[in-house]
Amino acid sequence: MVGVATKNLKNFFKRKDKEATTPVLRKVEDDKTGEVKAEDQQNDALYIYPVEIGTPPQIMNLHSDTGSSDLWLWSTELDRETKVAGIKSKHNVFDAKASKTFKKMNGASWRIRYGDGSTASGIVGTDNVTLGGLCIESQAIELASKLSPQFTSGAGDGLLGLEFGHINTVKPKKVAPPVEQMILQSDIPSSQELFTCYLGSWRGENDVDHGESLYTFGYIDEQVLSRCGVSEPHYAPIDPSKGLWQFSSPTATLNGETIQRPPGNTAIADTGTTLALVDDALCEKIYSTIPGAVYDKAHQGWTFPIGTRISDLPTLALAVGDKEFEVQKKRFWICEMWGGHAVRGDTITWKE
Repeated sequence: MVGVATKNLKNFFKRKDKEATTPVLRKVEDDKTGEVKAEDQQNDALYIYPVEIGTPPQIMNLHSDTGSSDLWLWSTELDRETKVAGIKSKHNVFDAKASKTFKKMNGASWRIRYGDGSTASGIVGTDNVTLGGLCIESQAIELASKLSPQFTSGAGDGLLGLEFGHINTVKPKKVAPPVEQMILQSDIPSSQELFTCYLGSWRGENDVDHGESLYTFGYIDEQVLSRCGVSEPHYAPIDPSKGLWQFSSPTATLNGETIQRPPGNTAIADTGTTLALVDDALCEKIYSTIPGAVYDKAHQGWTFPIGTRISDLPTLALAVGDKEFEVQKKRFWICEMWGGHAVRGDTITWKE
């Protein structure tokens, strides 16, 4: 995924010449600034990486989320019970008082609610944030004073939102998320106002990427493109009006048959949801092609026999803009169930 966060977004997509794309391509071995390796957690559920915050730096392992635009942290603002539970679960807790560069934003607060129903809220301040060797000065950070229990048991010490700033939850005035702040401070060149994410899988050790995952800020890694067998990324126009990385997805191809999606069908690129959600009708068509596949009401998902051969799984491609990308067949299942079936759920996944 390449997220182009330019101020003149529409103009970027009109530029298809080499002058527009070549400057952002870079070999990692030449300059690693702007790259951060991400670690696969909980069987592809999320990907976290270390971020330095404050002076002296405190290491916080954050999950980048292209489905939100808040940068929030476990913090000493939390109640004692939550902090103790978090430390037992190996969470790092940010201490604003220990940072010489932290400044509280008086009167500012935040509260975010995610798709799974979990919530987080607290106070706001600014501090230096360093990721991939890039230091973002006076970046707004949101310190949690309340967290849903899900965050205690989950991995990571907070989230780093990569959505557009106009859906940020800080009140009374929204704040710029990290990539927008990089642009405002010229931390990344004006010709390279973008970030990329490449998500591997724990099941991909034998793949060309060996399951490796990474984010880059301000450039596109040539080696990643080479692994994918391309010299340049495929670009799809996005509609940022809702603050999302939303693009057209008009078709799917299943075993050679092109399926027209509902009129105006769109999708979003959301690294906070590592499943590809599709409509019920398409999902049923996909799994009905697998011998022995049945819908399991108890698990609210499709299952199929463990002994199913890879060759018996369907060939599926989903459209991102005007180009379809094929789903790897090994992504059609999550885990083994009792009774010799594999469960996938009412969703499907493909490698980003």
